[in-house]
This record gives sequence, C-alpha cells and structure tokens, in this order.
Amino acid sequence: MDERICPETGKVMRRGVRPMTLTYKSQSITVQQPGWYTDDGENGMHVGSDLKVSDRALNLMKARERGFLEPKEIRRIRKKLALTQKEAGRLIGGGVNAFQKYEAGDILISSGVSNALRMLDRNPDNLNVLVEHSQEMDYA
Repeated sequence: MDERICPETGKVMRRGVRPMTLTYKSQSITVQQPGWYTDDGENGMHVGSDLKVSDRALNLMKARERGFLEPKEIRRIRKKLALTQKEAGRLIGGGVNAFQKYEAGDILISSGVSNALRMLDRNPDNLNVLVEHSQEMDYA
C-alpha cells in the first residue's frame, strides 16, 4: 500500500476520497475530493490531477455565477450544430482544443463564446454565416 508522511504532523497519509465543500460568491458545491489523508481525517494533501476535481467545480460555480453556459450545455449545443470540438473551436472561437476544455470544465468559457452558442442554439441556420466567413478567411 502506498503511504506518505504528513509534512505537518508526521502522521501516515493514505490515498482516499473525502467530501469537500467549495464556495464561490453565492455558489456552493460539495465534491468528492481525491487526495492523501491521515486516518483521523485532520490533514489532507492534494497533488497534480487531484486538483482537477476542485478546479472543475470552481469553473462550474463561476459559470453559474456569471450566467455563462455550463459544460453539459456547451456540449449539447455543439452536438446540435453537428460540429466536432475542433470545428467548433475554429468557427465559434477559442481555438482547436478549446471545446474539449470547455466541455470537460477545465477552462471557463468566455462571455462572447457563451453568447454565440446561445444565439446558434436558437437559430442554428446562423452557423452558415460563420462557415462562409471562415471560408473567406481561408482565401485571404
């Protein structure tokens, strides 16, 4: 079994998952936070990929607080438009890997991209304007 020693107390720490409540302005979320924990639960340490859980939760709360689209809605609209993640990033904004990160919750969507997706959700035919403009830019 993999163990570590707590740098503050000298107690043994083991891998585990514990509930952690995060707050951002008026938003609050409890996540199951992986990390290294002492058996008594008094100390914990989070490293590397452990932090993805809390980072994604923080981005979700920021999106809700600011009125931006949430990852599941971003994915739903992109699929409704029949775009790959790379196509959406190129046509709507953010770059070729942006939608992968938006949909995973790894980065917060911008207000402009959020608003563009809302407009395209209401009127998917407007995607043709972006496609035409993109083709014009390719020839420039």
